[in-house]
Amino acid sequence: MADVEIKVENIVASATLFDSKERKLELPKVAPALENVEYNLEQFPGLVFKLKEPKTAALIFGSGKLVCTGAKCIEDSLKAIKMTVDRIRELDPEIPEEYDIKIQNIVASANLGKVLNLEAVALDLENTEYEPEQFPGLVYRLSDPKVVLLLFGSGKVVCTGAKTADQALLGVQKTKERLTELYLIED
Repeated sequence: MADVEIKVENIVASATLFDSKERKLELPKVAPALENVEYNLEQFPGLVFKLKEPKTAALIFGSGKLVCTGAKCIEDSLKAIKMTVDRIRELDPEIPEEYDIKIQNIVASANLGKVLNLEAVALDLENTEYEPEQFPGLVYRLSDPKVVLLLFGSGKVVCTGAKTADQALLGVQKTKERLTELYLIED
């Protein structure tokens, strides 16, 4: 495997606290009880609850769904969701102790350490989109792992769509190997 390091930039995780057909979370009651919360129904259909530690934001919806963003590791993401749910449970003791948490997306960055000629990459590499007038990066879609990579002329890469950090790393490694095979970068 090509030696390359990734840095996890953001993790998006979600939780479903209850079946929304059976009940709703009363956001107008929850909002004033939380500090660092934004609630403006005209702008956004949920609460934005910001935690200082771990530094994350939780989007809380009346349906009982919660989305946490901003964590740099899965442990912090899970911790932020648990802390948020515990705070909500103080106001609504019927929130269950058990609930599903899913990692939806991991965004990671890497540096291939070589300048890329994106026009040549777009011509030779399969499953790419490159429209420099609209976006300065090249979009490369991998099927295994199922991730999307944004490649930049500087050699920087952003990987999105991974469910684990290992998937993100594998996506970047496979991309570097494929570029090397096609003589688009020299290892």
